Amino acid sequence: MPKTPVSDSITGQLVFLGTGTSHGVPMIGCGCATCTSDNPKNHRTRCAVVVGLPEGNLLVDTPPELRLQLVRERIGLIHAVLYTHEHADHLFGLDDARIFPLYLGRELPIYCEANVEAVIRCSFGYAFDPAVRDYPAGGVPKLVFRRIDTRPFQVLGARVIPVRLEHGRYQVLGFRWGNVAYCTDVKAIPPESMALLQDLDVLILDCLRHEPHVTHMNMEEALETIRRLTPRRALLTHMSHRLEHEATSRTLPAGVELAYDGLRVPLRSSLVERAVGHDGA
Repeated sequence: MPKTPVSDSITGQLVFLGTGTSHGVPMIGCGCATCTSDNPKNHRTRCAVVVGLPEGNLLVDTPPELRLQLVRERIGLIHAVLYTHEHADHLFGLDDARIFPLYLGRELPIYCEANVEAVIRCSFGYAFDPAVRDYPAGGVPKLVFRRIDTRPFQVLGARVIPVRLEHGRYQVLGFRWGNVAYCTDVKAIPPESMALLQDLDVLILDCLRHEPHVTHMNMEEALETIRRLTPRRALLTHMSHRLEHEATSRTLPAGVELAYDGLRVPLRSSLVERAVGHDGA
């Protein structure tokens, strides 16, 4: 086991690990133009981002391809994990995070709501079994929970503002760091949350497909939300194979883009320098 992980610095950047829907793209068994494309921007693993903050790398969600995503982006160290919600495509790569406590020499902090903690404890029960918690390093994830709600909090030297979102009948969270916001898995944004998403440099927003969906924004809904919020740049994520990258990109208005796996977005320098950020007042 290396004492120091091989890792490129991402301080001051947000890195898209995955931008795909729960099925991923290519989708199993599908022969459509997007799924058979050789354009790497059409290859979408399940959604997650890493944010390079002043005191370390914050991982948002742990999708099933987490190990492959981190290796691909040469991100060898995660200092804390933050969850939007408990659905399988955002959670079930958590076991891959068991390597980080070895590098850190301590438990890995997990920032999440109570319902997410409950699902983690159920789905990864072995990580909390007293009989195996003290096994030699690397056997199980060494985790410590940090309970969050909709109140702003500090992590890794930066202020995080949770943003309540409606994911169909599910209540989930988006997050704002400085003037960048990440809102995946959303069908509707309550008025009080819209107020937290004003004056953004970058809005990252759910956009599943053109056709309506019960738990995700479609293209029309996403573009209308962007029109109302007027961010300086908008990036669409959580996309299905219905959105071929090049063809869809040609139809988008100025300032709106499809995100893709591996895309890196610079953060405003004030955030990297520990700015307190927007408080939604």
